[in-house]
Amino acid sequence: MAKKNRELDLQAVNQARGLAIDQVQKANSGHPGAPLGATPMVYELWAEHMTFSPDWGKWPNRDRFILSAGHASAMLYSLSYLFGFDYTLDDLKNFRQLASRTPGHPDLDPARGVEMTTGPLGQGLATAVGMALGERHLASLFNTEEYPLFNHYTYVYAGDGCLMEGITSEASSLAGYLGLGHLIVLYDSNEITIDGRTSQAWRENVGERYEAYGWDYHLVKDGNDLDEIGKAIEKAKKVTDKPSLIEVKTKIGFASPLVDTSKSHGAPLGEENVKQTKEALGLDPDKHFFVSDEVLAYTRKLQDEGREKAKVWMKMAEAYIKEDTEKSRLLENYLDGTAPYLANVEGFLDYPEKADATRNLSNVFLNRWAEADPLLIGGSADLAGSNKTTLKNSGFINPEDFSGQNIHFGVREHAMGAIANGLTLSGLHSYCATFMVFSDYMRHTLRMAALMEIPTVFVYTHDSIGVGEDGETHQPVEHYAALRSIPRLNFWRPADAKELAAAYAAWDSSGPTVLSLTRQSLPVLENSTFEKASKGAYILEEANVENANPDLILMATGSEVGLALDVFKAFAAKSQSVRLVSMPCWEVFEEQDQAYKEEVLPKASSKRVSIEAGVAFGWERYVGLDGLSISLEDFGTSGPANEVFDYFGFTADKILARIEEEIL
Repeated sequence: MAKKNRELDLQAVNQARGLAIDQVQKANSGHPGAPLGATPMVYELWAEHMTFSPDWGKWPNRDRFILSAGHASAMLYSLSYLFGFDYTLDDLKNFRQLASRTPGHPDLDPARGVEMTTGPLGQGLATAVGMALGERHLASLFNTEEYPLFNHYTYVYAGDGCLMEGITSEASSLAGYLGLGHLIVLYDSNEITIDGRTSQAWRENVGERYEAYGWDYHLVKDGNDLDEIGKAIEKAKKVTDKPSLIEVKTKIGFASPLVDTSKSHGAPLGEENVKQTKEALGLDPDKHFFVSDEVLAYTRKLQDEGREKAKVWMKMAEAYIKEDTEKSRLLENYLDGTAPYLANVEGFLDYPEKADATRNLSNVFLNRWAEADPLLIGGSADLAGSNKTTLKNSGFINPEDFSGQNIHFGVREHAMGAIANGLTLSGLHSYCATFMVFSDYMRHTLRMAALMEIPTVFVYTHDSIGVGEDGETHQPVEHYAALRSIPRLNFWRPADAKELAAAYAAWDSSGPTVLSLTRQSLPVLENSTFEKASKGAYILEEANVENANPDLILMATGSEVGLALDVFKAFAAKSQSVRLVSMPCWEVFEEQDQAYKEEVLPKASSKRVSIEAGVAFGWERYVGLDGLSISLEDFGTSGPANEVFDYFGFTADKILARIEEEIL
């Protein structure tokens, strides 16, 4: 790195602060307080301790920086500009404007130093745990004495709000257990939140809490002291068997008239306050978006060493690949971002010809995937035996050995989802699992995966009132609709092995995948095929249909397809013109061309019925105003599964009677 020049460092810190408050003031929107207080710690990290290459933002062994408190985005953009990432002053001037490259909260863009989309407090820190775990796993896969390919750090900037969130407690507990020594959190401890001082709701000793989690802890009493911040970071880096929390005492809104108050948190300072703040920082109050030539030249040379390390690393990786071993070919796949297309894996599409629960079938496909893809990694939130997600030929990750493909997440659903996202962002192929009803705990991690369009796989079993005796607390009824409502997420509810194979084969197409799986056995569907299911919806059966326009269309998903098949057969026996459509994934079906969608669900066929043991919300797009949804508009009840289905009217005879009475 460039030779340290503390005078220029301080000028750079204050000019970065000036850029941040100018961004907020020009946008008339944003958060100036955190950048004013926290810029010194992040600047010191980037300038002296973190290794990255602005010219190659996606260098695989770069240190990661996660802005968990995403509202401090103006600080991130200011420093990214100073250090030479692909930002211009015009980008900063367009802060928070429509279609700008500097949105109000950071959007995933590793090439420009944004390692993940952040905003909801705590998501960043929890996802960073997954990135740190990913680094350890990659090291166990690839590193040799001659080729130490993976040894990077994951750094997090987090605030009081992040550490109040439950997700960070879950994630930090697991990180401490695993001893993720390459995870270092810089905690901006300013004791202010939106509503005022943290003491209104929070008086715990955060350092002691993190030490109890198994973390290393350091305290920096003056958030403007670059030397003390630097010493703390170096001490943390020497602790290799524990993650580290560095509490840095800062003043929100530092140097402004609104210092140490919540008023500086989430609104522009105002022109007069901006002027006074700049004067206090030694900046010219009449200059906006100003960086001196001397500071810019200095900061852009600070990562010259990082640039060189990136070049050296690539040469090492090229030499590794030339070894032409199984591991070298795997590294090449990792670097290229390629994964096996599961449908082409020998034996993957061999289907058991017997009735079975889709959770059991999922275990078969997961293990076939794992055999073909050493980059697959995942686990369950203490339900692996019930979710059927254990990879049988691989060990479990533990503090002494990170080479396994299985993870014990413990009862930590929310953190599990974020950690899985972090593993995906590390370039691994990640899945996680729990009961579908607990997906509510993971709602925002699902949304984050969808926002970033990353292919994390979420396996949710026990997906209906078929759970039976566990009762309404464990019977998901509103969850299908809730999960389908998330944009960029593919929700699959397969009815048999062939539909489930299609879901697994499409896992890396775009965005996250949710698999909705049964505990109860489902029949083998004679006319389902992998190819048909891969289109999201298809004609399973039809009878007495002329001109491709049936008088009645039955639509169903998952466990209700077998039930709908019995209803179909009853109508066919009565010479009714009827079609049965299985719809395992609406989102994939909607991606098909209009001709195919018209072929499956012709507009001329107005009498339509959906059959699904959940709330009907969303089905109106397919059944129309004149259609009928056989659904469940209240919570379930406890009892044997067959009796529960019968109680709520989910039998062939009762459905047949309703259709004949209500729409025929």
